[in-house]
Amino acid sequence: MIDRLAPSQRPPGANSGTQRWESLLFCHWEFDAAQLRPHLPAAMELDTYGGRAFVGIVPFKMRHIRPSWLPRHLAFNFLETNVRTYVVHNDRPGVYFFSLDASSRLAVLAARIGWSLPYYFARMSNEQRGDEQIYQSVRRGGRANHRVAFRVTDHLGPSTPDSLEHFLFERYLLFVEKNRRVYCGQVHHKPYDVWSAEVTEIDDQLIASAGLPKPQQRPALAHYSPGVDVEVFAIRDTKSLH
Repeated sequence: MIDRLAPSQRPPGANSGTQRWESLLFCHWEFDAAQLRPHLPAAMELDTYGGRAFVGIVPFKMRHIRPSWLPRHLAFNFLETNVRTYVVHNDRPGVYFFSLDASSRLAVLAARIGWSLPYYFARMSNEQRGDEQIYQSVRRGGRANHRVAFRVTDHLGPSTPDSLEHFLFERYLLFVEKNRRVYCGQVHHKPYDVWSAEVTEIDDQLIASAGLPKPQQRPALAHYSPGVDVEVFAIRDTKSLH
């Protein structure tokens, strides 16, 4: 039985860093589970909602990034866009990242070394144009660009347990495979305050560059959150968690 609320509880002890995630756009496409499953590590199960599988693209602003050992005045900022799906490992629900693009070389290097995550350096921008917000990303050294324009619409508030929104947004664990072992990282934050969003323009190459089938042009679902303050906890071998 999957407990979808337990991961939202703060782990005991000190965190390994803090950061703020701002202006998040959640775009989701529905995928055929049979097509998506071969792209996941064998040790992880694809997590579905009512039999529906999803791939998400999430562009956002990373703000006040600070490892616990770094003085507060040296915290730094960058933009990020990740491509993700939802998995279960040992009955624990989490996120599996196909790719993460960031506008900071330091962040890319640190995440690749410290977390074994598939980060890539990209030129990225965010701008406000009237009531529209635009994210753009151009990955260096390869053709994997992303541009999306959207406007925020109706306020939905925090998602309720058992809802599709809760399934998609309230994910506090990430899983990554390294040397045939599965590692788990955890974050802690308040539930997202969510708005619906209207995507007015999108041009994406990130999903296809991850080896996935190219989806229909517009996402099936789009949501926005102004942000959350986040505690980050060290990544651990899942065998040590038993």
